[in-house]
Amino acid sequence: MSDIAGTVWNRPPRATRGAPPHLSREQIVKTAIDLLDADGAAGLSMRRLGARLSSGTTSAYWYVTNKDELLELAVDEVLGEIYVPEPADADWRISVSTMARGMRDALLRHPWVIGELGIRPTLGPNAMRLGDRTVALLSAAGFSGMAISYAGSLLTAHAIGSATTESALAEASRRAGLSPAGLAARIEPIVERMDKDYPSYGAWHREFGVAGPDPDRIMEDTFAFGLERILDGLAHWLDKNP
Repeated sequence: MSDIAGTVWNRPPRATRGAPPHLSREQIVKTAIDLLDADGAAGLSMRRLGARLSSGTTSAYWYVTNKDELLELAVDEVLGEIYVPEPADADWRISVSTMARGMRDALLRHPWVIGELGIRPTLGPNAMRLGDRTVALLSAAGFSGMAISYAGSLLTAHAIGSATTESALAEASRRAGLSPAGLAARIEPIVERMDKDYPSYGAWHREFGVAGPDPDRIMEDTFAFGLERILDGLAHWLDKNP
């Protein structure tokens, strides 16, 4: 088991030994993300990265000591894509929605990140900036103390959960060569045969189908519905705890 304190963010900058590599850390991390987006974490290795960079692994090892540290840098780079508005920019519900949607969208662009969250601490500058701005936003909305952490975790969990399910559906669609609506149509006759054994679901299914009237939008609509209900609940909590 690796020591969680062994994060790349806890290691002082490498002492200079001769001239630095001709590739920057940003270039290396971007190339690593390209590999991760194409093949996931299992498809990333220091050897493959070096081959893609046409520089061996020398440049990469100037900045990191192993693949785990490279993944930390890559995850932090993706977290930098998430925009959190300033508290004064808009109503808190709009701002919080922007943050949650931005997180979901970033994870859908880079689904490999989902499997990396929680394995190593997210302590990079982008992760810390995201946390700092989220605390500022929720504080301005009226949350305080541990309620800030609870509210932030609730919103983050919804975004991650939605992205996890949607990424799995996208992968299933890719493998089948079908759209989500095409997948639903393929499943439909199987579910129809089961309706009689599950009367409550069967009644709902006969009216709405496997995935509602628009299967291609089911994940987006489900996320939006859940986000609005979470915001309703948080607003109600604020009213009860002024």
